[in-house]
Amino acid sequence: MSEFWIYFQIGLKHVLDIHAYDHVLFLIALTVPFSFNDWKRIFLLVSLFTIGHTTALLLSVYNIVAIKVNIVELLIPITILITSLYALFTAGKSSKKDSINLVFFITLFFGIIHGLGFSNYFKTILGGSANSKLIPLSEFALGIESAQIVVVFVVLILSYIVQTVFRFSKRDWTLVMSAFIIGVVLPMIIESEIWNR
Repeated sequence: MSEFWIYFQIGLKHVLDIHAYDHVLFLIALTVPFSFNDWKRIFLLVSLFTIGHTTALLLSVYNIVAIKVNIVELLIPITILITSLYALFTAGKSSKKDSINLVFFITLFFGIIHGLGFSNYFKTILGGSANSKLIPLSEFALGIESAQIVVVFVVLILSYIVQTVFRFSKRDWTLVMSAFIIGVVLPMIIESEIWNR
């Protein structure tokens, strides 16, 4: 049971680490256009992200996929930027429900990219034979999923407060938060090591 908590906590800390806030930024960008009424859709999006993240780790742990760290480190803020831009340009439009399949696919793909970003570190803490890697990977995925649900829940509560107490419209709230996230990730993209070659 103690091994479960080790990998579960690593998953929690991976998402909730204050120094690696890119995961939280992505979740905010993904969640901000929605409300508590959309909880099933949000839960599915978060789960798809976890599935993509875990798939990337699985492929990396078994040495099926390898990608240069500096490329992934650039792609992660780009995925956050794209998610924020999508929320920005679809804010207040009802067509969001029509294009939900596209959002599901993109979220799964972005989960893969984010998983590849963590794969090198995860491989260093994961030992043992090929068969013994699946259980820790599952425990880690549960930690990620739990932390993501916490972040989404906090964003939804904050959204509810801002929209009811401070009378922001859902559209305005989405525009403000998306613009804020874009302002945070643009310097991450510009300062990427890949441009220094």
